[in-house]
Amino acid sequence: MTVTIVGSQLGDEGKGALVDLWGGDADVVVRYQGGDNAGHTVVEGGTEYKLSLVPSGAVRGKVGVLGNGCVVNPNTLFSEIDDLRDRGLDPDVRVAERAHVILPYHRVLDGIEEKAKSGSDLAAGTTKRGIGPTYEDKAGRRGVRVGDLLDSDVLRDRLEYVVPQKRALADAVYGLDVDEGEHADAFDVDALFERYRAIGERLADEEMTVNAGDFLGNRLDGGDELLFEGAQGTSIDIDHGIYPFVTSSNPTAGGAATGTGVGPTVIGRGEVVGIVKAYLSRVGTGPLPTELDGNKADEELADYIREKGGEFGTVTGRPRRIGWLDMPMLRHATRANGFTGLAVNHIDVLAGLDAIKVGHAYELNGETIETMPSTTERWGDCEPVLRSFEPWPEVDWTDVSESGYDAIPENAQAYLEYISDELDVLIYAIGVGPDREETIALANPFEQ
Repeated sequence: MTVTIVGSQLGDEGKGALVDLWGGDADVVVRYQGGDNAGHTVVEGGTEYKLSLVPSGAVRGKVGVLGNGCVVNPNTLFSEIDDLRDRGLDPDVRVAERAHVILPYHRVLDGIEEKAKSGSDLAAGTTKRGIGPTYEDKAGRRGVRVGDLLDSDVLRDRLEYVVPQKRALADAVYGLDVDEGEHADAFDVDALFERYRAIGERLADEEMTVNAGDFLGNRLDGGDELLFEGAQGTSIDIDHGIYPFVTSSNPTAGGAATGTGVGPTVIGRGEVVGIVKAYLSRVGTGPLPTELDGNKADEELADYIREKGGEFGTVTGRPRRIGWLDMPMLRHATRANGFTGLAVNHIDVLAGLDAIKVGHAYELNGETIETMPSTTERWGDCEPVLRSFEPWPEVDWTDVSESGYDAIPENAQAYLEYISDELDVLIYAIGVGPDREETIALANPFEQ
């Protein structure tokens, strides 16, 4: 069986905690897209693990796979694996040979390209980790794949083809000195070849590379349970999100098939669980109709929620923008992914507020609409139709997590039931704190 975990908003929904919770029933946990721009924080027994590339299931001793839809920075990968080993864990991580490699020139170009866009409406607020340029090279058929690192002749050929193009781009378009200075090695074929040949040798020595489709298919045939872990969220999906303020891959459930080699009929027969944050947050630029800004009271409320919820990027440390829950966004995500269940996180963060609101619909050109427009420009013209909910008090959330759903304050239960009813999807879990034990599990997707 398969369970696919998908962010239903703009990322940062707390997917890692649910992957960690349900990962205990999985044999293999698979990342199917993105790279080390995706931050997952897992808390176990008060110990915090911040991961940006290693699948979250590694904390629970599961086999972790980075699928062919991922872009892999080997330095980040090895750093995270070594750190987990230093902390007493023994992560078993496999990497698809068809996954593409983030090279130093991707990171350099990402930084200067984003800087060049910084004064325009096209700035996407990237993490500057080379993700977009690597996916560009993949689509342009000039990328370097993990499997290429295992064959020195192929690696040399790939680098001799692509590096002169990158040198020309950096020099002629951005005026970067590619022969001297801090970035010289990023555009030097010989230096790159030696460095990444050694990385290939470590991958081979540790037997980390796999043909992902065959590997996962064989595990399924053998009766294993697979959990697919999406990075980012639906509304920054490159096809279904708020383009151009999007990531470079498909966080939606369809990406689980294309990003791993497991067929869509297999994914479709499993469970697809949408992870919802009880309010909205986002790192980066672009419209945000329910954002708390524009007046002092809203901005102070956003600051309060940001601090209480720890709303700072796991990867970047940047403060996240804060808004009320956006139901048109969730309706769009439910349709795009085919959610069979939901997990709602951070209801504890909203406790104790004087009032709680939800963007129930939008007003656009005098018309009320209940889902997101297809263009970001029209989405930016939307005004939220807000619905108010009775607030709930601050309580001992540790006691609530131990006692179960009935211990959740009544008004918070009404809020949760509204979300479930509007999306016509059952809630499988409710997060009332960052630790695995602070998640109230109502249903196990592996048992549905």
